[in-house]
Amino acid sequence: MGRLVAIVGRPNVGKSTLFNRLTQTRTAIVDDTSGTTRDRQYGKVDWCGQEFSIVDTGGWVVNSEDIFEGEINKQVSIAIEEADVILFVVDVRNGVTDLDDMVAQILRRSKKPVILMANKADTNEWQYQAAEFYSLGLGDPLCVSASTGSGTGDLLDEIVRRFPTKEEETVEENIPRFAIVGRPNAGKSSIINAFIGEERNIVTNIAGTTRDSIYTRYDKFGFDFYLVDTAGIRKKNKVNEDIEYYSVIRSIRAIENSDVCILMIDATRGIEGQDANIFSLIHKNNKGLVVCVNKWDLVEDKSTDAIKHFENAIRNKFAPFTDFPIIFTSAITKQRIYKVIDTAVEVYKNRKRVIPTSQLNNYMQEVIGAYPPPANKGKYIKIKYVTMLKEARIPSFVFFCNLPQWVKEPYRRYLENKIREKWNFSGTPINLFMREK
Repeated sequence: MGRLVAIVGRPNVGKSTLFNRLTQTRTAIVDDTSGTTRDRQYGKVDWCGQEFSIVDTGGWVVNSEDIFEGEINKQVSIAIEEADVILFVVDVRNGVTDLDDMVAQILRRSKKPVILMANKADTNEWQYQAAEFYSLGLGDPLCVSASTGSGTGDLLDEIVRRFPTKEEETVEENIPRFAIVGRPNAGKSSIINAFIGEERNIVTNIAGTTRDSIYTRYDKFGFDFYLVDTAGIRKKNKVNEDIEYYSVIRSIRAIENSDVCILMIDATRGIEGQDANIFSLIHKNNKGLVVCVNKWDLVEDKSTDAIKHFENAIRNKFAPFTDFPIIFTSAITKQRIYKVIDTAVEVYKNRKRVIPTSQLNNYMQEVIGAYPPPANKGKYIKIKYVTMLKEARIPSFVFFCNLPQWVKEPYRRYLENKIREKWNFSGTPINLFMREK
């Protein structure tokens, strides 16, 4: 079960800098231009063997310059709704502001663990200033400097300590888990209702713990899998449903807890930035993918050309990962609805596919012989042997060669495409590793 930490706070207290520091990336470009792509605000942290996801909610609000109280309210309420632990960032140099008070008031009412973090405490002198944050009623302020990194270790310890201890869910391991994700109104609920039909008794719910992310066991028509529920399906939220970008935070949990994601795209609206954001979450988490173009019954031009055009548009948008199935469905007329599950099951099998080493080497040696890796600075790269890793989460191939660091991206892509031509890995990402023999 993925654990989620949300960073909240008013603008310019250093949320993005903190995010970069914790995820050890430079990805959340610290930039005030509104609308800089928002999937940058999601990352993974590994601390003392505990992995969790972190979301910088500030980056999800459309116009970062004119954040009104309403926008911050929404941020905080979505964080309370979705996260296991909330990091409330304040600026030790500015002291307590009205906005901080407002956020603290909402957080005090919530039942979630909140860590109050006084940022920009670059020197010890500032630590004395932090005492005024006791007035927020959220316990001891932790002094941290996101820009220099001092205090972040204590902060991470505190985050891990605050995670709710939870009973493990009784989910059988070898049964595929499918998540249905997509923008609001792409038809996620209707497709789930179409799967489940009226015979609700076929479905058994395993109530999850925190955030009741429910796995629904589905077994009929010869299928057997879990549907990972996304929060949007569970209940209409206090947060207005029209806030598109929150649907991405919504999807994070479901994506992390699934094997294959069924990404719903609304045929009447085409592919939008939001779809690309959700796709990049699926891709970052190395999950299987089935793209489902829903509401196909409402499209007037259903010619083969129109289908081709739509498919190409989707693959171009999601390149360089283009080897995934696309299905045109209608949840209302139930057209091709079981084909979606069939395909998801197939993608799940592709993820588990193992190729015998001898077969792999015979084929790959031919491929490499036909087009060897380009020489670099007069040095020739020789790939001697290929093997497939056992127990890897996604199909992973190790190529043993004399100069692994010289094998560049275009050649890796060539190798991957050749593997995909020969074996069916449709819908699943592939890892290629170059190792020295």
